[in-house]
Amino acid sequence: MTDRETLAVYAQAARKYADGFAKPDDTFHEEDLAAFAALLPPGGHVHDLGCGPGMWAARLQALGFKVSASDAAPEMAAIARSDYGLDVKVAPFEALTPKARYDGIWANFSLLHARRAALPAHLARIHRALKPGGIFHISMKLGTGENRDRLGRFYTYYGQEELSGLLEAAGFSIIRTRTGSAKGLAGTDDTFVIMAAHG
Repeated sequence: MTDRETLAVYAQAARKYADGFAKPDDTFHEEDLAAFAALLPPGGHVHDLGCGPGMWAARLQALGFKVSASDAAPEMAAIARSDYGLDVKVAPFEALTPKARYDGIWANFSLLHARRAALPAHLARIHRALKPGGIFHISMKLGTGENRDRLGRFYTYYGQEELSGLLEAAGFSIIRTRTGSAKGLAGTDDTFVIMAAHG
């Protein structure tokens, strides 16, 4: 994610986001985290792609996994380092270049900031970075088109079938799907879809 306006919003709101929407006791994705972890080998290597302030990377680390993390916003990466002691690389999605390195990749409401035209290439990189049979977690907002929220953040919205088709075209097999709605930083109630897939 390299959209300058989106990065500027996160630069200004990084601490507010961390304290309001990524607290250590947040149970919003508890079932998703548990389902993801259950599919991984004990002590497996996980990459948090677009880790934000680092809460979920820290949770995965606490569960005994080897965790690496990256985020395009330096301010988010700094909070992940200071609050959780994580080793976070400041990097866009395109920097994910390893081959068959990770047992799991967690992309929780991060790839929704990528342009629609760029998502197939991102998914191909993720598939390549996973070990055979590795697990991919992805969360996206449901809808159509591309737009900015009232804060100026760029979003691409997907239909559930559309996202399933993109994952399958990239070589993934979907094993878990759930939908819901929640209120985020912009204050709007947004519907979302969360999927887990084998690489």
